[in-house]
Amino acid sequence: MKKFILITVAIFMASYAFTQSNKDEVALMQAAFGMDKQALVAEFVKPSPAEKDAFWKLYDEYELKRKELGKQRIELLEQYADKYLTMSGVDADAWTKKVIKLQEQNDKLIKTYYSKIESKSDGIVATQFYQIENFILIAIRGEVLKNIPFLPNKN
Repeated sequence: MKKFILITVAIFMASYAFTQSNKDEVALMQAAFGMDKQALVAEFVKPSPAEKDAFWKLYDEYELKRKELGKQRIELLEQYADKYLTMSGVDADAWTKKVIKLQEQNDKLIKTYYSKIESKSDGIVATQFYQIENFILIAIRGEVLKNIPFLPNKN
């Protein structure tokens, strides 16, 4: 079971760890969606020619910050894998609160960049960004949750 968790962690490390190469992220996105993340976003988000440079500059800035949060997600997954069978109620509570806080930070980051993109383009482009980023985030969250076992009962 721990091996399975560690494999899942390794997959997501390739996607989110800031120090990993773009090649690893491209491989994961191609496996999940059939293309790399920027190509997926480009398929869905359609800024006008006048908005294009500003959008991609903001998107690159967003990606740097998202990847930093991804490092924290990997650390939390590693903590879970390390303590899976021995986690106390206190440890589980502390870990879950960190996960909730990280999810809130991810959601806040998307909201912040929605506003920045909307100020440089229009509501359509900003909404397209919001929709695709949430779609990707929810898909990844779903895969993580699907592949990480629930804590065993201590009874």
